[in-house]
Amino acid sequence: MADTAYISLGSNLGDRDAILSRARTAISEIDGVEVIQATQVEETDPVGPIAQGRFLNQMLAVSTKLSPHELLTALQGIEHFEGRERTARWGPRTLDLDIVMIDNVEMSDEVLTVPHPEIPNRDFWQRELEELRGARNGR
Repeated sequence: MADTAYISLGSNLGDRDAILSRARTAISEIDGVEVIQATQVEETDPVGPIAQGRFLNQMLAVSTKLSPHELLTALQGIEHFEGRERTARWGPRTLDLDIVMIDNVEMSDEVLTVPHPEIPNRDFWQRELEELRGARNGR
């Protein structure tokens, strides 16, 4: 049985458009994952205490047969391929892929919390979730 997961894509280093494009393609090529819908790309201010450039962000709705941890591992592999370095929390990055929500899944452990605890602090995530979930429910 497949679940619907919502994945946030963000980039504020390098050729942001090209990085997001490659990330969308890479996500669509993960075995057991099918991209079913995408929001428009939008530019947003960074969140957190570190001064840095603006982000390009987008959210995908995907149908996945992967467990949350398998999906996270696949997404982190894509980040690594795009040169993501985990140095400073909330620092600049070539690519940030977050599992924001998975329909009917609530979990938390040392590596993953679903739904993502930062949803209330990111207006653009809330808008994007509303857009994707509303479209899936015929709104």
